[in-house]
Amino acid sequence: MQPPSSPPVSASESTPASPRTDGSSVRIGALVPLTRPGWAEAGRHLLAGLELAVREVNGTGGITGRPLELVVRDTAADPRKAAAAVDELAGLGVAALAGEYHSVVARAVAMRADALGVPFLCSSAVLDTLTEQSTPWVARLAPAQSHGWRIYADFLLGAGHRRVAVATEPSVYWASGAGILRNRLAPHGGSVVELDMRALTPAAVCDELAGHGVTALLLLVGHPEPAVSIVEAVRRDERLPGMMIGAPAGQPEFTEWVTRSGPDGTGVPFLRYLPERLSSLGARIESALREGLGGAPSFVAFEGYDTVTVLADVLRSEGTDGDRIAAAWPGVDVEGSRGRIRFSRVPGIGVWQWAWAPVQVVERDGADLDQFRVLHSG
Repeated sequence: MQPPSSPPVSASESTPASPRTDGSSVRIGALVPLTRPGWAEAGRHLLAGLELAVREVNGTGGITGRPLELVVRDTAADPRKAAAAVDELAGLGVAALAGEYHSVVARAVAMRADALGVPFLCSSAVLDTLTEQSTPWVARLAPAQSHGWRIYADFLLGAGHRRVAVATEPSVYWASGAGILRNRLAPHGGSVVELDMRALTPAAVCDELAGHGVTALLLLVGHPEPAVSIVEAVRRDERLPGMMIGAPAGQPEFTEWVTRSGPDGTGVPFLRYLPERLSSLGARIESALREGLGGAPSFVAFEGYDTVTVLADVLRSEGTDGDRIAAAWPGVDVEGSRGRIRFSRVPGIGVWQWAWAPVQVVERDGADLDQFRVLHSG
């Protein structure tokens, strides 16, 4: 597992990315999962990107002479805890909210931010319905699930997979993903078999796979468990030679996957939101993130960096008034670490959306676990 980019924080701590002096900082509330059951490694990468961008902003004069400060709250993948943090941060007078990795948690943050009238720039969550209705207060950098998972379905079709199984747990996120896959595969004669992991052991999953004649199994489950145990069982089942295992949600992106699954975890295609080749800016950010994290940064770290880059640009032009920040989303035009960022209204999505961040389907290379092979781009 990667070393943390900063000491862990509790839900009650304020963690400035630069020292405060006279109380004149411009404050951004940063929401990240730093403890279990949250995906803590993803949270640390997200925070590393946020903090790097804050340091760079402050190194170039801050926000019209005022230092930018992160006030960090650990969501621990708990929607209620996250919503309470939004209330607290709003009470502290933050100019905007940023971050969050887990889609269900980000939805709770977005709904509360909309109710309170606090601008929220979502870094990483992909669930299409971040809010129940259209809102001017929320914008998002990550591509919507309906966009990225359709690209993943196109990859499956291109690789010859028509009959696909999904090992799934109860969640609006997993259910949405399964529906996207089904709708994309069906017109091409494809089908999706759902395996309910509330009722099945990894060994029973193998029995179901052998009986249904599927060629691919997708892990729509939590990590490390039951995902790692399922992979191990399938890889060792002699009835399932050549069974493709996929993880569109991105579990293999992080080093914890390699640590726990080893060679079994290679060749598992997942979605990653990076361009095939980084720009000069992206390469510089990659190097700085690598130094801070002590290893290769995930796409989530880049999302964190781009989040603060966008917010700093808006804060410089509009100040800290929430109404003006929200009104500025459609005018954003910023060079981020992964491309030019502009927001628009996308049909079926109620928040301002970057359409789209680059999308890749990649897998870890069996010959070198630290390397990735790009299988498909969209």
